[in-house]
Amino acid sequence: MSFNSQRKWSNTYKNLSKTRAINNNLIDYISKIEEFYINELESINTYRKTKPKDLIYLDKLPEKKESLFKKNLSTFIEGFSHSKYQRGY
Repeated sequence: MSFNSQRKWSNTYKNLSKTRAINNNLIDYISKIEEFYINELESINTYRKTKPKDLIYLDKLPEKKESLFKKNLSTFIEGFSHSKYQRGY
């Protein structure tokens, strides 16, 4: 009888040890995440906010308008160069 109860106690202790190890790992992981977010929140104050005079404005490039005929012709010629259109034998 005592042998059976000792086995149960050993299994219970082993399960408790595993659970404790998992909890310790989770606690470490959670504390690292908390530390990361706290550092991120603290670093928000160190960044300077931009003002319109800090920005660089680029001119918009004019769109190149290509005719539909020219576009289809270039696709057709490109197809020949890539052997897209081949003669049937």
